[in-house]
Amino acid sequence: MEFYVAVYASKTDKLKGYLEPERGDLIEISRKGYQHWTIYAGDGYVIHLVKDQHSDAGATVKKEKLEDVADNDEYRINNHLDDQYKPRPIEDILQEAENLVGREFPYNLLSSNCEHFVTLLRYGNPLSQQVQLFGMTSHTELYYLANAALVFRILAMATYRKK
Repeated sequence: MEFYVAVYASKTDKLKGYLEPERGDLIEISRKGYQHWTIYAGDGYVIHLVKDQHSDAGATVKKEKLEDVADNDEYRINNHLDDQYKPRPIEDILQEAENLVGREFPYNLLSSNCEHFVTLLRYGNPLSQQVQLFGMTSHTELYYLANAALVFRILAMATYRKK
């Protein structure tokens, strides 16, 4: 039994008869610079955690058409942790996901993002391989990025005070 399905699709591919996800599948959508994660609810709908555009710290659970969420980005079924964690029963996953639609939650890229949300639903464990990969390979880059942000903030404050 193979759990990791590396078939990419897009809106136009769906019309060509690409593999249809099953209820409870994790859907990975390739955005520019990151992956957005959803859980397939059936009948073309997904449930996902969406970061609020007007707040850095908030997010809302939404149920939307997969084709609208993916737009023109490629997506794939990616139950990548099925070999490490036993998925919860599909009905439990979807009932909990449906009950969360419309609710607001704190958002944190490193500890409570869209991948954490869907893996918590499917496996009972909030995991993010994107964060783990970034953390394992980029401690130095993160240090320099934080320092650069501090320097730019200081420069911006100094420039603001001169005016």
